[in-house]
Amino acid sequence: MSDLPRNAARRTARLAALPLGYAGRSALGLGKRLGGKPAEAVMTDIQQRTAEQLFRTLGELKGGAMKFGQALSVLEAALPDEVAGPYRDQLTKLQDSAPPMPTQTVREVLARDLGEDWRERLVWLDGGPSAAASIGQVHKGRWHDGREVAVKVQYPGAGDALRSDLRQLARLARTVGSLVPGVDIKPLIAELQARAEDELDYHLEAAAQTAFHEAFRDDPGIVVPAVVEVGAAVLVTEWLESPASLATIIADGTQEERDHYGELLVRFLFSGPARTGMLHADPHPGNFRIIPDAAGRPGQLGVLDFGAVARLPTRGLPEAMGRLIRIASDEDEDQLVEGLRAEGFIKDGITVDPHLLLEYLGPFVEPTQVERFRFSREWMRTQFARINDPRAPSYTVAMKLNLPPAYLLIHRTWLGGVGLLSQLEAEAPFRAILTDYLPGFAEPV
Repeated sequence: MSDLPRNAARRTARLAALPLGYAGRSALGLGKRLGGKPAEAVMTDIQQRTAEQLFRTLGELKGGAMKFGQALSVLEAALPDEVAGPYRDQLTKLQDSAPPMPTQTVREVLARDLGEDWRERLVWLDGGPSAAASIGQVHKGRWHDGREVAVKVQYPGAGDALRSDLRQLARLARTVGSLVPGVDIKPLIAELQARAEDELDYHLEAAAQTAFHEAFRDDPGIVVPAVVEVGAAVLVTEWLESPASLATIIADGTQEERDHYGELLVRFLFSGPARTGMLHADPHPGNFRIIPDAAGRPGQLGVLDFGAVARLPTRGLPEAMGRLIRIASDEDEDQLVEGLRAEGFIKDGITVDPHLLLEYLGPFVEPTQVERFRFSREWMRTQFARINDPRAPSYTVAMKLNLPPAYLLIHRTWLGGVGLLSQLEAEAPFRAILTDYLPGFAEPV
C-alpha cells in the first residue's frame, strides 16, 4: 500500500485549505493590528505560519504538490527579504526531503519491475531511503558486481497523484498565488502539467541520463552517474558519493565554493544541449551535488534527476537565442525588435517601444555585458521588482511579448538557473561561457 494519500477528495481538501488558511491568518492579523500590534510583527507572523503550512503540506503530499514547491524554491531569491525570510528554511527542507514509503512497498515494486529474482542482482538494499523526491524515493544498494548503486523507486499511485494535484493547483492558481507574493503561479503550473508525463516515464529518464553520462564521461568538472538498470517504476544508477547538495553551499559555503560551483553549474547548463541535444530543465539545489577533492577543496559537481529535460529540435540551444541576447547586449534597438518579431516573441500587429524593450530585458542581458558578473539576492530582487512593478514604464512591455512554445522550457530553466546563481551569490565568467557554448552569441567573424 502506497504512503501517497490516494483518496482524491482528501488530497483536494488539503490543497484547497492552503489559501483558506492564509485568509484566516490574515483576518486574525487584522484583529491583532486593531489591537495595537505593529504591522511588521503581524505580517512576519502570518508569513511564518503560512510558509510552514504551505511547504509542510506540499512536502507530505509529494506528487504535483511537492513538484510545485520545488519549482517555487528556485525563485526564492527574487522575493523581497521580508517575504522570503520566513519561507527560506521551509523551501530548503522541501528540496531534499519527504516522508518515506514502507519497506514492503519498495520490495513489491522491485519484484514487479526487476523480476522475482531481483535480490540476485541487487544483493544489498538499505532499509531506509537516503533521499526522497516528488514522485519517488532513493535507496542506497549494492549491485552483484560490487558497485554501489542508487535505487530510485516511484511511489505507487504517483502518476494519478501528480495529475490530480496539478489539476487542483491550476484551479487554485490565483488564491495559491497570494501565498507567494510576486510570483506568477499560473504559467508555472501549466508548464509542470505539460511535462508531467515525461517525468513519470523512467525509461525516458534513463535514456536521457545515459546520454548525459556519455557526453560528460571525461569532463573534469561534471559527474553524471551511469544507468545500471531500469523498469517502469524503478531506476538503478551508480551511486554518487557526495556529502551535500548545493543547498549546503547556499546556506554556509565560502565565497570560493560559491564561485566554483556556480561556474560549473553555468557550464553544465549551457554545454549540455550541444553535447546531448537536451537541456537539463530542473535546476533546483537538490539535483546538484558537491564533490570535494581529496584535500576537501571545491571539486566536481554531480548532476542528478533527468526526468525533466527539454529535447531540443536542433542539437543545441537555438542560434537565434544567442544572436538576440548579443544584439540586446549591444543595445541595437532596431535589430532587437526585428529579431524578436521574426522568432515570434512579438506578434504581427503588436508595437513595442524599443527603448522600453531593452530596459525590460535587462535581467537577461546584464550578466553578459561584463567579463565576470556577481549574482546576488539583492540584484535578483531588484530586477524582479522592476519588471513586475505596474508603475514602471517597462511593465507594459511584458503584456505585449509572446513566449513561443519552443522557448518555454528554455526560458523557465534560464530563470531557474539565474535564481540558483543568485541564491549562491556566485561570480562567474558568464559572457565567456555563453561565447563558448551558446550558438549565435559570439560576434560574427
